[in-house]
Amino acid sequence: MEQKIHFLKNELVPAIAAIPADVKPLWGKMNLQQMTEHMAREGFRISSGQLKFDLVMPAEQIPKMQAFLRSDKPFRENTPNALMPAEPAPVVHAGLPGALAALQAEIDYFFNVYEQDPGMVVSHPFFGELDFDLNILLLYKHSLHHLRQFGIS
Repeated sequence: MEQKIHFLKNELVPAIAAIPADVKPLWGKMNLQQMTEHMAREGFRISSGQLKFDLVMPAEQIPKMQAFLRSDKPFRENTPNALMPAEPAPVVHAGLPGALAALQAEIDYFFNVYEQDPGMVVSHPFFGELDFDLNILLLYKHSLHHLRQFGIS
């Protein structure tokens, strides 16, 4: 778990920053900046409790979904997300540096929230009730998924 925490805190943003901004994804429709903003907006903001959605996964599937988080299985390419539009959201920031700064700010906020309230549990629309450890597993797996999307394995 400590390796995953270290990666999220210290290595994710530099890994994205090292990818050429004009690189084409191996799958999906998001460009690098859209992916970066997606990770900040939907990834970390859901996990820190700032962005809330109703549960879209049937409750009986939540144990299976949480078992997936605990596994070494990666997200599949083009994993569908019922909460995202068919076309990527327009970018919010003027460029990738701003998106990267926003992502780092959301990462820092996530860790600060859990430092202030280690027992906090958030409701995730696909994975149900997640504590700190399950959020780390989700965020790590989600981050690796999008790094692989842009050729980083």
